Amino acid sequence: MNFLAHIYLSFDDKEITIGNFIADSIRGNKFQHLPHRIQQGIFLHRFIDTYTDSHKIPKKSSKRLHKNYSHYSRVIVDIFYDHFLAKNWSDYSDVPLDNYANNFYDNLEDHYKFLPDGTKRMMPYMISDNWLLNYANMEGIAKVLNGMNRRTQNKSKMNFAIVDLEQHYDDFEKEFTQFFKELIIFSKQKYNTLKPIENQP
Repeated sequence: MNFLAHIYLSFDDKEITIGNFIADSIRGNKFQHLPHRIQQGIFLHRFIDTYTDSHKIPKKSSKRLHKNYSHYSRVIVDIFYDHFLAKNWSDYSDVPLDNYANNFYDNLEDHYKFLPDGTKRMMPYMISDNWLLNYANMEGIAKVLNGMNRRTQNKSKMNFAIVDLEQHYDDFEKEFTQFFKELIIFSKQKYNTLKPIENQP
């Protein structure tokens, strides 16, 4: 899953959200300097990724893209799924997406000292372009795919995946909706096992 899904699946727990968001920038166990609850957010992110990678529905979505994008197809599906979460946001949250995104950006600012350098570099662009809100429209997703393609030095051709999204839009949306119901249940169960420890920094 991509940024918005990981943030949402932190269940409004501010430190868990930070850990869940930064986890892709953390290698191995190089997070033991972080507050306990942020560490738990990193674990939650990894549980979510493992569950997603092994689930038959995202695999089905990915298979539709594999011929054109090979191993990048899973990354593309993560981005597509964030689009459908943003687009259908009112089905999942009573807080409007623009307010939700601004609250998250404030949370990033509040925990800035704990962010990895890569996240700190990305953060101004994320906020100024309001990535989370713009996932809801096709222009925003096209921009994300273009950016990802540049990061692969144009090897992935991910910029063309917007065409695949348009061609198979209903299929991808149906798969997202089915999968995300299950992912919410799984993530909530995992979240409930993450017990806070008193007097942690």
